[in-house]
Amino acid sequence: MNENIEINQAKDKTLTIEELLVKEAIKNIGNPFQNLTVKDVAKDLKMGENLTNKLFKRADFPSVNIGKQKTVTLLAYLLWKMKKQENIEVGNKKDE
Repeated sequence: MNENIEINQAKDKTLTIEELLVKEAIKNIGNPFQNLTVKDVAKDLKMGENLTNKLFKRADFPSVNIGKQKTVTLLAYLLWKMKKQENIEVGNKKDE
């Protein structure tokens, strides 16, 4: 697998590490455009549905309302989680 990533890096020298990771992850996701519901996200984040509903209303969360149902695509959700994780890691480094 590392060989594949190195080959892809040679082809995609203009891509960042994040972009390369996303590109590789998309290959392993069944359907990156699958819609997740509030229940799906709540289960993944181990949060209650009320708090997850508030999350779906936040400006930085990539949700879409389809009728009365709030959804987010799997790919957008994973990118959002990755960005949040980076922010947490950067914040922890500042505290050290």
